Amino acid sequence: MKFLKNLLWFVVVLLILGAVAAYIIYAHYNTEKKELTYELRKNTNGSYIELSGGVTHYELDGPDTGKVIVLLHGFSVPYYIWNGTYEYLAEHGFRVLRYDQFGRGYSDRPNVAYDKQLYFDQLKELLEKLNVKQPVSLVGVSFGGMLATDFTVAYPNIVNKVVLIDPGYPSTAPKMPQFIAEYYEAIQPEERALGQMSDFKYPDKYPNWVEQYRPQMEYKGFRHAIVSTTYHYTGSYNGRQSNTALNNLHKPVLLVWGKEDKTVPFTYSDSIRSVLKAEFLPVDDAAHLPYLEQADIVNPALVTFLRK
Repeated sequence: MKFLKNLLWFVVVLLILGAVAAYIIYAHYNTEKKELTYELRKNTNGSYIELSGGVTHYELDGPDTGKVIVLLHGFSVPYYIWNGTYEYLAEHGFRVLRYDQFGRGYSDRPNVAYDKQLYFDQLKELLEKLNVKQPVSLVGVSFGGMLATDFTVAYPNIVNKVVLIDPGYPSTAPKMPQFIAEYYEAIQPEERALGQMSDFKYPDKYPNWVEQYRPQMEYKGFRHAIVSTTYHYTGSYNGRQSNTALNNLHKPVLLVWGKEDKTVPFTYSDSIRSVLKAEFLPVDDAAHLPYLEQADIVNPALVTFLRK
C-alpha cells in the first residue's frame, strides 16, 4: 500500500512538473500578447465596420457604377494578399471589396467555432451593411476559393460569377485534440510564419512577405481562428461535393491554377474540372499565388472574364 501511495505521489509530481514546463515553454514562445483596440486601428489603412460577429477591416474602391467584385483571401494571410490585383481591378472600372476574415489581419477574433456559417454571415452582413449592389462576383484564392464555392451554393442569388484561384480542395480531418493543436501553434509560431514562403515558386522575390505576415500573430485569437477553422470547416470540406453543387447552378466560373503549386497541387485541377464546368487558365512558371507571380497574365484574364 505504501508503495502505491508513493507511486501516486511520484506521478502527481511528474504531472505538475510537466505542466509547469509546458507553461514555461508556452510563455516563452507565445506571440499573442496584444489586444486589437480602436487606438491601434485608427493608425492603419482601410476602414472598419461593426458587424454582429465583430469588427471587420475592409477596403472598398473603384467607381460606384462598376460591377462589384469581392476578393476572398486564403487561410491565414489577410487582405493584403490581393495587393496589385485589388488596385488593377479598381483601375479597370470595377467596384472592388476586400476584407480581413474574422481572426485575421485587423478584424476581430471572436472566441467561437470558426465554422462555415461564421464566414458566410460575415460576408453576407458586410455586403448588406455597405449597401453593395448585388449580385456580386466572388474571386477566391486557396481557402477563399472554398469559401467562394460554398457561399455561392448557399446564396446563389447574391453571386453572379465565380473565380477560383488555386482553390483548397483536399481535406484531412485533424487527428489530435484541438487544444493540443492550439498549443503547438503557440510554441511554433515561426513555422506558421515561414511556411507562407512555400506558396511562391520564387520566394526570393518577396523578401518582406514574412515580416508583413507576423504582426497579426501578436494579437490574441489568431491561432484559435486558424486551428478552429481546420477543426470546424476545412477538415471536413468535401471538394468534389461542393464543386458539383456549384456546377449545378450553371454560373460562369473561371478556374486559375499555378502549374507549380505545391500547396494545393496542380493535379487537383483535373479533379475539379471533372465535376465543374469552368473556363480554365493554367499558369506557367507560378506556384500557389499565380496572380502575384504572373500578374501580367492573370490580372488581364480576370478583367476579360469579369466584364463578360
